[in-house]
Amino acid sequence: MNSDKITLSKPSSIDGMAVNQLVAACPPLDTNSVYCNLLQASHFSDTSVAAKWDDGELAGFVSGYILPSKMNTLFVWQVAVSEKARGQGLAKKMVSSLLERSSCSGVHYIETSITASNEGSWALFRRLAEHLGAPLKESVMFDKEEHFQGKHDTEHLVTIGPI
Repeated sequence: MNSDKITLSKPSSIDGMAVNQLVAACPPLDTNSVYCNLLQASHFSDTSVAAKWDDGELAGFVSGYILPSKMNTLFVWQVAVSEKARGQGLAKKMVSSLLERSSCSGVHYIETSITASNEGSWALFRRLAEHLGAPLKESVMFDKEEHFQGKHDTEHLVTIGPI
């Protein structure tokens, strides 16, 4: 059984399979291949967070990266929190912890994409914007018809900042 203590740290490739399983257990998140999750946990470890209980079980995961064309912008790719860890503000803690890292010292904006129906993500990023005292803007990033040929809901670009 897990203890109540959750530690936030940089992930490693060892976390890739657990990330894949966590994301799969967190609909409506899009699942990726295990290989993709291995890359997130290794290549993007400086801008990703693994939240683990004392026994090493993954309680949450945030993947992100600094946009190559906007070095002052952290793009949050996915936020996943296990059912057992929900309702404790873990998602906001994980994203906030990224902003404290030296790898994000030049970050003045946070971006993510959210479908209209993903109420949990909207609530998280609205709370985060309020916590940071920064405006939140929204626009279409990838259109359902134009980009997804009607097979995926429109992804809205959410921008928080400047922070």
